[in-house]
Amino acid sequence: MNNNMIPESINRFNMYLKGNRLIGVSGEISLPDLPSMTNTFSGAGVAGEIERASIGMFGSIKQELPFRMLSKDMLELYNPMEPLELTLRASEQSTVKGSGVIDFQGMRIVFRGSPTDMKLGTLKQGGQMDSSVSLELVYILIEVDGETMFELDKLNDVFIVNGVDLLEKVRKQC
Repeated sequence: MNNNMIPESINRFNMYLKGNRLIGVSGEISLPDLPSMTNTFSGAGVAGEIERASIGMFGSIKQELPFRMLSKDMLELYNPMEPLELTLRASEQSTVKGSGVIDFQGMRIVFRGSPTDMKLGTLKQGGQMDSSVSLELVYILIEVDGETMFELDKLNDVFIVNGVDLLEKVRKQC
């Protein structure tokens, strides 16, 4: 990521399934929370208790995908027998520190998971349905300007933050 850039906003984004642009996704997607699994320890040499994250261990990670309307694209996501891979591609608008020039960086977010919930939405004359599909995620990749900033692969013991594989040593020991 370019340190001479001040990130401002997401200029545009699209979501893709199997390389095809999905039509009908709402204008906003909230990214998932990443709840670390923790342990509390205490004992000699510790003044009280300390809660510490177990590196690379996460609780259930849910991703909701909102749609304006029920659509073929949305219903295609709700097949619990087939894991999904979805890609969000965004253009991040930034200002160059030295010159004040506006520039853009690419952002890519990849999710893999299986559907767990579908909300059909509401029928309202003149309104949107606000339908959604929720996924249980087993994989997340975040790249900015082609650089891996975050990668979590629950099924293959991969946990990378800012290009550093935090579980490499663990995989070698097990």
